[in-house]
Amino acid sequence: MLFDVPVIAPARGLDPAWLDYNGHLNMAYYNVLFDKAVDHAFDLIGCGPGYLAARSMSFFTAEAHVCYVRELKADAMVAVSVQILDFDARRLHLFEEMRHVDGWLSATSETLLLHVDMNGPKVAPMPADILARVTQMAVAHEGLPRPERAGRSISIKRAQPSGIA
Repeated sequence: MLFDVPVIAPARGLDPAWLDYNGHLNMAYYNVLFDKAVDHAFDLIGCGPGYLAARSMSFFTAEAHVCYVRELKADAMVAVSVQILDFDARRLHLFEEMRHVDGWLSATSETLLLHVDMNGPKVAPMPADILARVTQMAVAHEGLPRPERAGRSISIKRAQPSGIA
């Protein structure tokens, strides 16, 4: 099975209802676009919408860190890439980049997903066939450089301690 390196979801426009009063994409809808791109990658490894119905299993987001780099306006067309940074039998660590079709970076998202047996619901190992496809995709992504924004944390950098804990 061959995968794009990284996986790139089809380009799409913005829904006008997603714009905020500042005239640009509301922060919540960046997450929608990232989620749709992850769904595209999931389709490739066999755990898209039919996965829940057929196997009572799914993935839940445990953590996400979004960096907003450049605003998107109403007429923007974007494509989102998905890269596997790490995985094990129960977890996927992904990095996504949202780019305007002109090539500039708009936002990034680093996400930790948990594989869930919906009969619990509880975190559970991926079935062997899904884990094999995840492994194949991860191997295809091994040659990609680690994204500059991966592993970031939020803090205020100060020259001098402010005294606030």
